[in-house]
Amino acid sequence: MATTGMQLLGLILSIIGWVAGFLVCALPMWRVTAFIGNNIVTAQITWEGLWMNCIVQSTGEIQCKVYDSLLALPSDMQAARGLTVLSLLLCTLALTLGVLGVKCTKCVGHQSPKARLARVSGIIFAVAGFLYLIPVCWTAHSIIRDFYDPYVAAPHKRELGPALYLGWGGSALLLIGGSLLYAGSSPPGIPSSPTFSSGESSPRRAGGPTQVKGYV
Repeated sequence: MATTGMQLLGLILSIIGWVAGFLVCALPMWRVTAFIGNNIVTAQITWEGLWMNCIVQSTGEIQCKVYDSLLALPSDMQAARGLTVLSLLLCTLALTLGVLGVKCTKCVGHQSPKARLARVSGIIFAVAGFLYLIPVCWTAHSIIRDFYDPYVAAPHKRELGPALYLGWGGSALLLIGGSLLYAGSSPPGIPSSPTFSSGESSPRRAGGPTQVKGYV
């Protein structure tokens, strides 16, 4: 039987992870300027995201510019764009199935189809969390690699931006939420733990004395 509390907890965690993933996709803070050397006061700070880059002046003024060409972007950024958009679409589909499949809603009358919808929703949420995790880890790896590369000039070195940390948190929420939603949506008739019954052996035991009586 489906556990309503586990279903709702998994759905809520997945929704929070979905919102975090949307912010990760939109925020231009995947790469930020690295402060290297003794001079920690700079005239401007550079932010780089999936869709635009921004320059923050020392006066507080922010100027952002959308990337002119998709093909001119690095391969890791192109892949990150595709995977994050795909993950957002999968989360939208999973949310629709999850609302239809949780036990507390009345959109679907029968419990067996509701449980299947909720399980499929949990699987899709987990897959979306994994898809979020790939571009975030890939970008973090390239930033760390370039940071320690002596052939990369200091002005071109970047550090991990806040969007990457938010992406790790959102991916974890989607993976945990999808797992809880799947685990709490057992179809009717399937017990959560195996049960053993002695119903078959009872008639044989009961029939034993009667047979002996007949021969006596």
